[in-house]
Amino acid sequence: MKLDAKSTIETGKAILGIEFGSTRIKAVLIDQENKPIAQGSHNWENQLVDGLWTYSIDAIWHGLQDCYADLRANVKQQYDTEIETLSAIGISAMMHGYMAFNNKEEILVPFRTWRNTNTAQAAAELSELFVYNIPLRWSISHLYQAILNNEEHVKDITFLTTLAGYVHWQITGEKVLGIGDASGMLPIDPNTKNYSAEMVAKFDKLIAPKGYSWTLTDILPKVLLAGENAGSLTAEGAKKLDVSGHLKAGVPVCPPEGDAGTGMVATNAVKQRTGNVSAGTSSFSMIVLEKELSKPYEMIDMVTTPDGSLVAMVHCNNCTSDLNAWVNLFKEYQELLGIPVDMNEIYGKLYNHALEGDTDCGGLISYNYISGEPVTGLEDGRPLFIRSANDKFNLANFMRAHLYASVGVLKIGNDILFKEEKIKVDRITGHGGLFKTKGVGQRILAAAIDSPISVMETAGEGGAWGIALLGSYLVNNPKKLSLADFLDENVFAGDVGVEIKPTAEDVAGFNAYIEHYKAGLPIEEAAVKYKK
Repeated sequence: MKLDAKSTIETGKAILGIEFGSTRIKAVLIDQENKPIAQGSHNWENQLVDGLWTYSIDAIWHGLQDCYADLRANVKQQYDTEIETLSAIGISAMMHGYMAFNNKEEILVPFRTWRNTNTAQAAAELSELFVYNIPLRWSISHLYQAILNNEEHVKDITFLTTLAGYVHWQITGEKVLGIGDASGMLPIDPNTKNYSAEMVAKFDKLIAPKGYSWTLTDILPKVLLAGENAGSLTAEGAKKLDVSGHLKAGVPVCPPEGDAGTGMVATNAVKQRTGNVSAGTSSFSMIVLEKELSKPYEMIDMVTTPDGSLVAMVHCNNCTSDLNAWVNLFKEYQELLGIPVDMNEIYGKLYNHALEGDTDCGGLISYNYISGEPVTGLEDGRPLFIRSANDKFNLANFMRAHLYASVGVLKIGNDILFKEEKIKVDRITGHGGLFKTKGVGQRILAAAIDSPISVMETAGEGGAWGIALLGSYLVNNPKKLSLADFLDENVFAGDVGVEIKPTAEDVAGFNAYIEHYKAGLPIEEAAVKYKK
């Protein structure tokens, strides 16, 4: 029998997902059919303290409590009832970074987030030692950099975790981590579904001369797969989450996951030969692999799905920020003419007009580098628009060049996967701001990576919904389905969204554009070197 939303909440059948994003903490309550029925949020910002990006412990708990209070208020307003108990809870957060604790559960140094790039030496040395690409933002890079810097606190570490792992530990008492989030701490062995034993041994041998009282396995969280028991809400944890005291202890909590994993779940892209592309302020693609790549690549990060399949991730620092800045110029022009502004209409008109341009943008090139771009080897950014006197300079080509630029770096990374490694995919799902204007961003991305792109209505629900679905997988899976089958049967039920296939002309045009783009990179490098 299907319960209405109010009864679902009152009988404790609702499931709560909470995700700590970089600018917003979001809570989503779902029903037994995995549909959202209430939500709450809290805005927050990272701080630059002593040259490192951080969020304080106080900010983490204030943000969580305020987000939950906002959810309670939403439930009260919609259903005139109170959340007393839940069927399951899931905690997710931005991946990577460094949270190190001593035996008194005190944080030893302020939380170092994924944004910090002070780990270049550590990442380079570990990549060489492991023969595996170790990105700057991974937890093992942060740990080894602290060791290289002879930081005093390292000897006192008893537990090292991510933000999701920390919050989960504090509300359940369990030092565990979902495998997707764990794969951003240290590489995972796809056969054992655990940290790579070979790399753990290499690391312990590397730091042995330091004489620390711990080894790596002593301080890392235990790795869990989606659906495995990760503990339950303690009485103390319930108070930390709900300061009003209504929420009762004993609720099962699923393995905590990173935002990459919850994005895969929310776009139904955990099965091998599927993938997703998130395109907003920054962009990244996640392709679920059938086997390991032939060799490590500096521009491809290897992580896993929440059930342990290998994923090739291409992460780009820049996507739509420069494009948005140009669209704002047209907004200003419209205001100057005294015409009322509707931003959706401006985006819609300009984006659709771009499709009328030449497939190679008439020779125009844009570099959208608001910040540095590791994939193309640039430590800093300088947005540039470039044309020569005989290029076809018109509005359609101008807008098309900026749309191409927003996924240009993503194409360079994915060309390695599809052209060099010959990876095969059956479906890629797009989500994020670039896809808001129907059909345009989708067609541009399809041309860029020469693959059909689907966009689903639900993709906008985001990571908090994704971690709530992992909570549902923990408690509502009597048939013991795999995560991919559970999502197919119980959540998406055949909904593959709206698919756009690339045309041969668009693909050829984008390929011509990207050759100009790569040839022009020295211009961007020169602009970055010139500091005004």
